[in-house]
Amino acid sequence: MTTFLRIGITAGVLCFTTACAHQRGTTGREVLNPPGLAPLVPAYSVAIRSGDQIFVSGMTGMKPGTQDIVAGGVGVQTRQTLENIRTALQSGGLTMADVDECTVFLKDIADYAAMNTVYAEFFPVAPPARATLAVTALPRPAALVEIKCSARIQRRTK
Repeated sequence: MTTFLRIGITAGVLCFTTACAHQRGTTGREVLNPPGLAPLVPAYSVAIRSGDQIFVSGMTGMKPGTQDIVAGGVGVQTRQTLENIRTALQSGGLTMADVDECTVFLKDIADYAAMNTVYAEFFPVAPPARATLAVTALPRPAALVEIKCSARIQRRTK
């Protein structure tokens, strides 16, 4: 048994016995499901680390650890959505500054300005590339906004 395989098996057993939120599959992809944001539905991962990228699934303004969407309109929901994305990125060692691309889904395009005001607070300098789409519905009936993004793992210099 090679050292790499032995380490992989040991890490897998350690994750299984400690309820690790990170799972590395045989494809080299790593599932990132941070506590509080762990998926409450099957066939869903909060984020995937693959190579030097982290792909964050579509997030809504769901209160961590619940299935409840925060009340207060699209601005409040956008803030919670972006906080959830921040948490997902932090579980992979990244920050919002590492985000390269976002896609925003709005239930009502008239909410664009309110969403954009909050969005700009999270990306004050060199914001990521972005597309914003109006959709007829989102998976959670109370959700007004959903955002997905991808980020690049930067090689940090010391």
